[in-house]
Amino acid sequence: MKTLRTQVGIQSYCFRGFKSLAEVLPRLKACGATAVELSGVHGNFTDAGQADAMIADCLAAGVRILSIGVERFTGNRVRERALAEFVRRAGATVIAVDFEPGAGADVFRAAERVADEFDLRLAIHNHGGRHWLGNVQMLAHVFATTSPRIGLCLDTAWALDAHEDPIAMAEKFADRLYGVHVKDFVFDRAGRQSDVVIGEGNLALPELLALLEANHRTASVVIEYEGDIDNPVPALTQCVQKMTAR
Repeated sequence: MKTLRTQVGIQSYCFRGFKSLAEVLPRLKACGATAVELSGVHGNFTDAGQADAMIADCLAAGVRILSIGVERFTGNRVRERALAEFVRRAGATVIAVDFEPGAGADVFRAAERVADEFDLRLAIHNHGGRHWLGNVQMLAHVFATTSPRIGLCLDTAWALDAHEDPIAMAEKFADRLYGVHVKDFVFDRAGRQSDVVIGEGNLALPELLALLEANHRTASVVIEYEGDIDNPVPALTQCVQKMTAR
């Protein structure tokens, strides 16, 4: 992941206004990106036919699959192995994941076994101040009680929403930073968030990129911008340009 200038990913959820991956991929490439984290809104990873089609579509478009997510792990071995099998066949190594609030040791052990079997990383997505794994304290607790197969997919904007410093989080959890959603928010006086082009809100983008270029564990770095559902290409193009200007 040390070639951010040439290997920029976008989360396919940014294109959720377009239901087929065949519609998404040309738009993603028009933004200047060559890689993707696939969202479940664009196909069922555990359905063999859909999985084959998604992988084939990306291959034909020349778009590398970096990761998938966000997928909730509950200890359902059959489903979680199917997700891992998709990731392996796609040539990726990371799944952005979530766990049920208060997930027990059995759920984490099951997740670790799947990750071990398929030699991949499960990266917890911190989803804001209301998310039980959205803060540094809870993430540190989980990481202290799990193997290195489970790490962090740092969502920079949702870290801001939780009043956390995403740069400090990237530093603190550097050895478990397996994925990043590069995303930026501004907030109104009531604390309500709005998506903006990365680097134009509260995210210290140059500092983040410097950390990512130095961290060889981070296998999936993708832009996530959820505004302009019907036409996200202009804003996402600006996001790509900001990530590749260094």
